[in-house]
Amino acid sequence: MRLIIQPDYEKLSCWAAHHIAKAIKDFAPSSDRPFVLGLPTGSSPVGTYKQLVALCRSGDLSFKHVVTFNMDEYIGLPHDHPQSYHAFMWDHLFSLVDIPKEQVHIPDGTAEDVGAECASYEDKIAAYGGIELFLGGVGADGHIAFNEPYSSLASLTRVKSLTYDTKVMNSRFFGNDIAKVPSTAITVGVKTVMDAREVVLLVNGHGKARALQAAVEGPVSHAWTCSALQMHPKAIIVCDEASTVELKVGTYKYFKDIEAQNLTPACLLAD
Repeated sequence: MRLIIQPDYEKLSCWAAHHIAKAIKDFAPSSDRPFVLGLPTGSSPVGTYKQLVALCRSGDLSFKHVVTFNMDEYIGLPHDHPQSYHAFMWDHLFSLVDIPKEQVHIPDGTAEDVGAECASYEDKIAAYGGIELFLGGVGADGHIAFNEPYSSLASLTRVKSLTYDTKVMNSRFFGNDIAKVPSTAITVGVKTVMDAREVVLLVNGHGKARALQAAVEGPVSHAWTCSALQMHPKAIIVCDEASTVELKVGTYKYFKDIEAQNLTPACLLAD
């Protein structure tokens, strides 16, 4: 596991975006061999998406041969609902870059048979040969995607009931009215994420400090689904200083020391 500690959210977002852009360019995708990218929603990736849009508009990155699979979607919200994850992704990324619409995949929370939709989603990922890089965020309780605490670490795409805490956190997007937050969602499983050849997790803010500590120092446990990343052969956690307050001093210094030897994206060098 790599732990990339950045001063703040802006620089965290910059590092993640440049890492993703490099991964895509190094892969040299084509129409016959696209780069398959897993993506999250929520507040954590917004800054990274802004940076990716800027890289695309400057000509430094193209999504023409990128295929995407999103982590999750609420059940029951139409695609054009402002708080659906379909709307979120088109608002923050897809409509702003050169990705063909048919290369975008988001779970359909309006499907008549959600069980069949979940199975079909896994089949589509497999048909592309799996996900090359999965970007994710983390909840304050350590959940990745909507894999709430005590989700199976062997889980695949399925329907999940959202916990009260998650609904309270997400109510800020629904006018602070928890009654408007859907109670269920389609989500990729922990194993779906872990099957990606690389996973990059974004962790920002003091409120995510316990989750970061569990992911880096805690035991692998379904109580903190983010801790599964400890078992991934190519996992990177990109965090800000505010989220590191629960880490041991020795852990913090270790990762700061070894990552100081790596190249820094140009946007991190500017004042």
